[in-house]
Amino acid sequence: MTVLGRGTNPTSLAAFFGAAVLGGAVSVFGVNAAIAQDSCKNRGQLDTNYCDENNDLVADAPKDSKNWKDPSTLVFAYTPVEDPAVYANIFKPFTEYLGQCTGKRVVYYPVQSNSAEIEAMRSGRLHVAGFSTGPTGFAVNLAGAIPFAAKGTEKGPQGYRLLALVKNDSPYKKLADLKGKRVAHTSPSSNSGNLAPRVLFPPEGLKPEEDYKPLMSGGHDKSTLGVASGDYDMAPVASDVYERMVTRGTVKGEDIRIIYQSPVFPTSSFAYAHDLKPELAAKLVKCFYDFRFPPAMQKEFNGDDRFFPITYKETWSVVRDVAEKTGTPYNKAAYDKETQREAEAAAKKAAAQQQQQPPKQ
Repeated sequence: MTVLGRGTNPTSLAAFFGAAVLGGAVSVFGVNAAIAQDSCKNRGQLDTNYCDENNDLVADAPKDSKNWKDPSTLVFAYTPVEDPAVYANIFKPFTEYLGQCTGKRVVYYPVQSNSAEIEAMRSGRLHVAGFSTGPTGFAVNLAGAIPFAAKGTEKGPQGYRLLALVKNDSPYKKLADLKGKRVAHTSPSSNSGNLAPRVLFPPEGLKPEEDYKPLMSGGHDKSTLGVASGDYDMAPVASDVYERMVTRGTVKGEDIRIIYQSPVFPTSSFAYAHDLKPELAAKLVKCFYDFRFPPAMQKEFNGDDRFFPITYKETWSVVRDVAEKTGTPYNKAAYDKETQREAEAAAKKAAAQQQQQPPKQ
Protein backbone atom coordinates (compact mmCIF):
# COMPACT_ATOMS: atom_id res chain seq x y z
CA MET A 1 0.00 0.00 0.00
CA THR A 2 1.17 3.51 -0.78
CA VAL A 3 0.14 6.41 1.44
CA LEU A 4 0.10 9.94 0.07
CA GLY A 5 0.12 12.72 2.61
CA ARG A 6 2.62 14.11 5.07
CA GLY A 7 6.11 14.23 3.69
CA THR A 8 4.97 13.76 0.09
CA ASN A 9 6.30 16.23 -2.44
CA PRO A 10 3.57 18.83 -3.09
CA THR A 11 4.35 18.95 -6.79
CA SER A 12 3.86 15.21 -7.22
CA LEU A 13 0.65 15.39 -5.22
CA ALA A 14 -0.68 18.13 -7.45
CA ALA A 15 0.17 16.13 -10.53
CA PHE A 16 -1.51 13.01 -9.15
CA PHE A 17 -4.66 14.45 -7.63
CA GLY A 18 -5.04 17.89 -9.18
CA ALA A 19 -5.78 21.19 -7.49
CA ALA A 20 -9.37 20.25 -6.72
CA VAL A 21 -8.29 17.49 -4.37
CA LEU A 22 -5.55 19.40 -2.61
CA GLY A 23 -7.50 22.45 -1.59
CA GLY A 24 -11.15 21.68 -2.11
CA ALA A 25 -11.37 25.29 -3.24
CA VAL A 26 -11.06 24.81 -7.00
CA SER A 27 -14.46 23.65 -8.11
CA VAL A 28 -14.92 21.31 -11.06
CA PHE A 29 -18.68 21.61 -11.03
CA GLY A 30 -20.14 22.53 -14.36
CA VAL A 31 -17.10 21.46 -16.40
CA ASN A 32 -18.90 18.54 -17.95
CA ALA A 33 -22.35 20.11 -18.02
CA ALA A 34 -22.17 20.60 -21.78
CA ILE A 35 -21.69 16.88 -22.31
CA ALA A 36 -24.21 15.75 -19.71
CA GLN A 37 -26.60 13.01 -20.64
CA ASP A 38 -29.28 15.18 -22.30
CA SER A 39 -31.35 12.11 -23.05
CA CYS A 40 -31.62 11.23 -19.36
CA LYS A 41 -35.21 10.43 -18.40
CA ASN A 42 -34.70 10.96 -14.66
CA ARG A 43 -32.06 12.67 -12.53
CA GLY A 44 -33.90 13.34 -9.30
CA GLN A 45 -31.52 15.37 -7.09
CA LEU A 46 -28.39 14.29 -8.97
CA ASP A 47 -26.14 16.83 -10.66
CA THR A 48 -26.59 17.26 -14.42
CA ASN A 49 -23.54 15.08 -15.14
CA TYR A 50 -25.39 12.03 -13.84
CA CYS A 51 -28.53 10.08 -14.61
CA ASP A 52 -30.81 7.86 -12.51
CA GLU A 53 -33.15 6.07 -14.87
CA ASN A 54 -33.70 3.12 -12.53
CA ASN A 55 -34.83 5.45 -9.69
CA ASP A 56 -32.46 4.07 -7.04
CA LEU A 57 -31.33 7.64 -6.17
CA VAL A 58 -27.72 7.07 -7.27
CA ALA A 59 -25.98 7.68 -10.60
CA ASP A 60 -26.20 5.08 -13.35
CA ALA A 61 -23.02 3.94 -15.05
CA PRO A 62 -22.29 5.91 -18.26
CA LYS A 63 -24.24 4.51 -21.21
CA ASP A 64 -21.19 4.73 -23.48
CA SER A 65 -18.62 2.11 -22.47
CA LYS A 66 -15.88 4.46 -23.72
CA ASN A 67 -16.50 6.50 -20.57
CA TRP A 68 -15.93 3.56 -18.20
CA LYS A 69 -12.73 3.67 -16.16
CA ASP A 70 -10.45 0.74 -15.38
CA PRO A 71 -7.43 2.36 -13.65
CA SER A 72 -4.26 0.41 -12.95
CA THR A 73 -4.03 2.18 -9.58
CA LEU A 74 -7.02 2.39 -7.23
CA VAL A 75 -7.16 5.40 -4.92
CA PHE A 76 -8.91 4.81 -1.59
CA ALA A 77 -9.77 7.38 1.10
CA TYR A 78 -11.61 7.42 4.41
CA THR A 79 -13.70 10.23 5.86
CA PRO A 80 -11.72 12.82 7.87
CA VAL A 81 -13.96 12.60 10.97
CA GLU A 82 -10.72 12.53 12.97
CA ASP A 83 -7.06 13.16 12.14
CA PRO A 84 -6.80 11.57 8.64
CA ALA A 85 -3.34 10.18 9.34
CA VAL A 86 -4.80 7.95 12.07
CA TYR A 87 -6.53 5.75 9.52
CA ALA A 88 -3.61 5.06 7.18
CA ASN A 89 -2.29 2.28 9.44
CA ILE A 90 -5.73 1.16 10.60
CA PHE A 91 -6.80 0.41 7.03
CA LYS A 92 -3.42 -1.00 5.95
CA PRO A 93 -4.47 -4.68 6.29
CA PHE A 94 -7.54 -3.96 4.18
CA THR A 95 -5.84 -1.92 1.46
CA GLU A 96 -3.14 -4.58 1.12
CA TYR A 97 -5.86 -7.21 0.80
CA LEU A 98 -7.76 -5.04 -1.71
CA GLY A 99 -4.67 -4.82 -3.89
CA GLN A 100 -4.32 -8.60 -3.89
CA CYS A 101 -8.04 -9.14 -4.46
CA THR A 102 -8.30 -6.76 -7.43
CA GLY A 103 -4.82 -7.31 -8.82
CA LYS A 104 -4.23 -3.56 -8.79
CA ARG A 105 -1.99 -1.15 -6.92
CA VAL A 106 -3.91 0.57 -4.08
CA VAL A 107 -3.05 4.07 -2.87
CA TYR A 108 -4.42 5.40 0.41
CA TYR A 109 -4.98 9.17 0.35
CA PRO A 110 -5.59 10.88 3.74
CA VAL A 111 -8.01 13.64 2.71
CA GLN A 112 -8.06 16.75 4.89
CA SER A 113 -11.73 17.74 4.48
CA ASN A 114 -15.09 16.42 3.35
CA SER A 115 -15.13 18.78 0.37
CA ALA A 116 -11.68 17.62 -0.76
CA GLU A 117 -12.85 14.00 -0.64
CA ILE A 118 -15.99 14.76 -2.65
CA GLU A 119 -14.08 16.87 -5.19
CA ALA A 120 -11.59 14.02 -5.60
CA MET A 121 -14.28 11.55 -6.62
CA ARG A 122 -16.09 14.13 -8.73
CA SER A 123 -12.90 14.87 -10.68
CA GLY A 124 -12.08 11.20 -11.23
CA ARG A 125 -9.03 11.02 -8.93
CA LEU A 126 -10.73 8.94 -6.22
CA HIS A 127 -12.20 5.53 -7.03
CA VAL A 128 -13.50 4.12 -3.75
CA ALA A 129 -13.94 5.78 -0.38
CA GLY A 130 -15.59 5.87 3.00
CA PHE A 131 -17.79 8.97 3.36
CA SER A 132 -19.14 10.28 6.63
CA THR A 133 -22.90 10.02 7.21
CA GLY A 134 -23.86 13.59 6.31
CA PRO A 135 -21.44 14.15 3.39
CA THR A 136 -22.57 10.85 1.81
CA GLY A 137 -25.56 12.73 0.37
CA PHE A 138 -23.29 15.32 -1.27
CA ALA A 139 -21.02 12.55 -2.59
CA VAL A 140 -24.00 10.79 -4.17
CA ASN A 141 -25.66 13.83 -5.73
CA LEU A 142 -22.59 15.82 -6.75
CA ALA A 143 -19.80 13.28 -7.24
CA GLY A 144 -21.57 10.20 -8.57
CA ALA A 145 -20.70 8.04 -5.56
CA ILE A 146 -22.44 4.66 -5.27
CA PRO A 147 -22.70 3.61 -1.58
CA PHE A 148 -22.70 -0.17 -1.23
CA ALA A 149 -21.40 -1.04 2.24
CA ALA A 150 -21.05 0.05 5.85
CA LYS A 151 -19.03 -1.40 8.69
CA GLY A 152 -20.96 -4.05 10.63
CA THR A 153 -21.27 -7.65 11.76
CA GLU A 154 -23.23 -10.68 10.59
CA LYS A 155 -26.27 -9.08 12.29
CA GLY A 156 -26.19 -5.99 10.11
CA PRO A 157 -24.50 -2.63 9.49
CA GLN A 158 -23.13 -0.53 12.30
CA GLY A 159 -25.19 2.35 13.60
CA TYR A 160 -24.27 5.26 15.81
CA ARG A 161 -26.05 7.77 17.99
CA LEU A 162 -25.75 11.48 18.45
CA LEU A 163 -24.33 12.01 21.94
CA ALA A 164 -24.52 15.30 23.82
CA LEU A 165 -21.30 15.45 25.84
CA VAL A 166 -20.57 17.64 28.86
CA LYS A 167 -17.69 17.65 31.30
CA ASN A 168 -18.33 15.23 34.15
CA ASP A 169 -17.95 17.84 36.88
CA SER A 170 -20.19 20.39 35.11
CA PRO A 171 -23.63 21.33 36.53
CA TYR A 172 -25.51 20.46 33.32
CA LYS A 173 -28.04 17.63 33.63
CA LYS A 174 -30.25 18.11 30.58
CA LEU A 175 -30.07 19.89 27.22
CA ALA A 176 -32.25 22.78 28.40
CA ASP A 177 -29.51 23.67 30.90
CA LEU A 178 -27.23 24.73 28.04
CA LYS A 179 -29.10 27.88 27.04
CA GLY A 180 -26.64 30.70 26.50
CA LYS A 181 -23.65 28.38 26.91
CA ARG A 182 -20.69 27.48 24.69
CA VAL A 183 -21.90 24.64 22.47
CA ALA A 184 -19.70 23.23 19.71
CA HIS A 185 -20.99 21.75 16.47
CA THR A 186 -18.53 20.01 14.14
CA SER A 187 -19.20 21.23 10.58
CA PRO A 188 -22.27 22.33 8.58
CA SER A 189 -22.55 19.10 6.55
CA SER A 190 -22.21 16.75 9.54
CA ASN A 191 -25.32 14.77 10.43
CA SER A 192 -24.75 14.12 14.14
CA GLY A 193 -22.43 17.10 14.58
CA ASN A 194 -24.78 19.75 13.19
CA LEU A 195 -27.92 18.80 11.25
CA ALA A 196 -29.49 16.27 13.61
CA PRO A 197 -29.11 18.50 16.71
CA ARG A 198 -31.15 21.17 14.90
CA VAL A 199 -34.02 18.68 14.58
CA LEU A 200 -33.64 16.68 17.81
CA PHE A 201 -32.61 19.31 20.39
CA PRO A 202 -35.65 21.65 20.20
CA PRO A 203 -38.13 19.04 21.55
CA GLU A 204 -35.71 18.67 24.49
CA GLY A 205 -35.87 22.39 25.28
CA LEU A 206 -32.79 23.65 23.46
CA LYS A 207 -32.98 25.48 20.11
CA PRO A 208 -29.73 25.96 18.17
CA GLU A 209 -29.29 29.54 16.88
CA GLU A 210 -31.92 30.81 19.35
CA ASP A 211 -30.72 29.41 22.70
CA TYR A 212 -27.07 29.27 21.67
CA LYS A 213 -24.86 30.12 18.71
CA PRO A 214 -23.11 26.95 17.46
CA LEU A 215 -19.31 27.17 17.47
CA MET A 216 -17.86 25.11 14.61
CA SER A 217 -15.00 23.01 16.01
CA GLY A 218 -13.96 21.36 12.75
CA GLY A 219 -14.45 17.74 13.80
CA HIS A 220 -15.96 15.26 16.26
CA ASP A 221 -12.57 14.69 17.88
CA LYS A 222 -12.01 18.42 18.29
CA SER A 223 -15.46 18.86 19.85
CA THR A 224 -14.82 16.01 22.28
CA LEU A 225 -11.39 17.31 23.28
CA GLY A 226 -12.88 20.77 23.66
CA VAL A 227 -15.47 19.50 26.14
CA ALA A 228 -12.81 17.59 28.10
CA SER A 229 -10.59 20.67 28.31
CA GLY A 230 -13.44 23.01 29.25
CA ASP A 231 -13.32 25.04 26.03
CA TYR A 232 -16.92 24.00 25.29
CA ASP A 233 -19.77 23.43 27.74
CA MET A 234 -21.41 20.84 25.51
CA ALA A 235 -20.95 19.23 22.11
CA PRO A 236 -23.04 16.85 19.99
CA VAL A 237 -20.78 14.14 18.53
CA ALA A 238 -21.05 10.74 16.88
CA SER A 239 -20.99 7.89 19.38
CA ASP A 240 -18.63 5.73 17.32
CA VAL A 241 -16.00 8.47 17.16
CA TYR A 242 -16.32 9.15 20.89
CA GLU A 243 -16.04 5.44 21.76
CA ARG A 244 -12.92 5.06 19.61
CA MET A 245 -11.31 8.03 21.35
CA VAL A 246 -12.03 6.50 24.77
CA THR A 247 -10.71 3.10 23.63
CA ARG A 248 -7.48 4.69 22.38
CA GLY A 249 -7.11 6.73 25.54
CA THR A 250 -7.35 10.04 23.68
CA VAL A 251 -9.92 11.10 26.28
CA LYS A 252 -10.88 9.55 29.60
CA GLY A 253 -14.44 8.29 29.81
CA GLU A 254 -14.68 9.29 33.46
CA ASP A 255 -14.03 12.92 32.48
CA ILE A 256 -17.09 13.05 30.20
CA ARG A 257 -20.81 12.71 30.90
CA ILE A 258 -23.54 11.97 28.33
CA ILE A 259 -26.75 13.94 28.92
CA TYR A 260 -28.58 12.96 25.71
CA GLN A 261 -28.43 10.25 23.07
CA SER A 262 -30.44 10.00 19.87
CA PRO A 263 -32.01 7.12 17.99
CA VAL A 264 -29.61 5.14 15.77
CA PHE A 265 -28.26 6.62 12.51
CA PRO A 266 -26.30 4.76 9.81
CA THR A 267 -22.55 5.19 10.04
CA SER A 268 -20.05 6.01 7.28
CA SER A 269 -20.80 4.58 3.85
CA PHE A 270 -18.30 3.01 1.50
CA ALA A 271 -18.86 3.95 -2.12
CA TYR A 272 -17.28 3.54 -5.54
CA ALA A 273 -17.26 5.99 -8.44
CA HIS A 274 -20.21 5.55 -10.79
CA ASP A 275 -18.03 5.47 -13.92
CA LEU A 276 -15.86 2.52 -12.98
CA LYS A 277 -15.99 -0.33 -15.46
CA PRO A 278 -18.95 -2.48 -14.30
CA GLU A 279 -16.77 -5.58 -13.97
CA LEU A 280 -14.31 -3.66 -11.79
CA ALA A 281 -17.12 -2.21 -9.67
CA ALA A 282 -18.56 -5.69 -9.13
CA LYS A 283 -15.11 -7.02 -8.23
CA LEU A 284 -14.60 -4.20 -5.72
CA VAL A 285 -17.94 -4.88 -4.06
CA LYS A 286 -17.18 -8.60 -3.74
CA CYS A 287 -13.72 -7.89 -2.32
CA PHE A 288 -15.26 -5.63 0.33
CA TYR A 289 -17.95 -8.14 1.27
CA ASP A 290 -15.48 -11.05 1.50
CA PHE A 291 -13.00 -9.24 3.76
CA ARG A 292 -13.00 -9.93 7.49
CA PHE A 293 -11.45 -7.38 9.83
CA PRO A 294 -8.35 -8.53 11.72
CA PRO A 295 -8.42 -8.09 15.54
CA ALA A 296 -6.83 -4.62 15.45
CA MET A 297 -9.49 -3.31 13.07
CA GLN A 298 -12.26 -4.93 15.11
CA LYS A 299 -10.96 -3.18 18.22
CA GLU A 300 -10.75 0.16 16.45
CA PHE A 301 -14.25 -0.14 14.99
CA ASN A 302 -16.07 -1.24 18.13
CA GLY A 303 -16.36 -4.94 17.31
CA ASP A 304 -17.36 -4.63 13.66
CA ASP A 305 -15.75 -7.37 11.63
CA ARG A 306 -16.90 -6.85 8.04
CA PHE A 307 -18.35 -4.57 5.37
CA PHE A 308 -22.11 -5.16 5.32
CA PRO A 309 -24.28 -4.53 2.22
CA ILE A 310 -26.39 -1.36 2.25
CA THR A 311 -28.21 0.86 -0.26
CA TYR A 312 -28.38 4.64 -0.29
CA LYS A 313 -32.10 4.65 -1.05
CA GLU A 314 -33.10 2.63 2.01
CA THR A 315 -30.30 2.93 4.57
CA TRP A 316 -29.85 6.71 4.19
CA SER A 317 -33.56 7.65 4.17
CA VAL A 318 -33.46 8.88 7.80
CA VAL A 319 -30.40 11.03 7.06
CA ARG A 320 -32.01 12.58 3.98
CA ASP A 321 -35.09 13.31 6.09
CA VAL A 322 -32.99 15.20 8.67
CA ALA A 323 -31.27 17.17 5.91
CA GLU A 324 -34.59 18.21 4.37
CA LYS A 325 -36.11 19.18 7.72
CA THR A 326 -33.15 21.43 8.49
CA GLY A 327 -33.34 23.11 5.08
CA THR A 328 -29.99 21.63 4.09
CA PRO A 329 -30.61 19.64 0.90
CA TYR A 330 -27.69 17.83 -0.68
CA ASN A 331 -27.36 20.23 -3.60
CA LYS A 332 -24.61 22.33 -5.16
CA ALA A 333 -25.53 25.56 -3.35
CA ALA A 334 -25.29 23.91 0.07
CA TYR A 335 -22.08 22.14 -0.96
CA ASP A 336 -20.42 25.34 -2.20
CA LYS A 337 -21.26 27.02 1.10
CA GLU A 338 -19.63 24.16 3.03
CA THR A 339 -16.58 24.20 0.74
CA GLN A 340 -16.11 27.92 1.33
CA ARG A 341 -16.42 27.45 5.10
CA GLU A 342 -13.80 24.67 5.10
CA ALA A 343 -11.44 26.77 2.97
CA GLU A 344 -11.80 29.75 5.34
CA ALA A 345 -11.21 27.52 8.36
CA ALA A 346 -8.08 26.04 6.76
CA ALA A 347 -6.75 29.52 5.95
CA LYS A 348 -7.39 30.69 9.52
CA LYS A 349 -5.61 27.62 10.90
CA ALA A 350 -2.62 28.15 8.60
CA ALA A 351 -2.40 31.81 9.65
CA ALA A 352 -2.51 30.86 13.33
CA GLN A 353 0.26 28.28 12.85
CA GLN A 354 2.35 30.85 10.98
CA GLN A 355 2.03 33.29 13.90
CA GLN A 356 3.15 30.60 16.35
CA GLN A 357 6.40 29.93 14.49
CA PRO A 358 9.46 31.55 16.10
CA PRO A 359 11.08 34.37 14.10
CA LYS A 360 14.05 33.43 11.96
CA GLN A 361 17.42 34.44 13.37
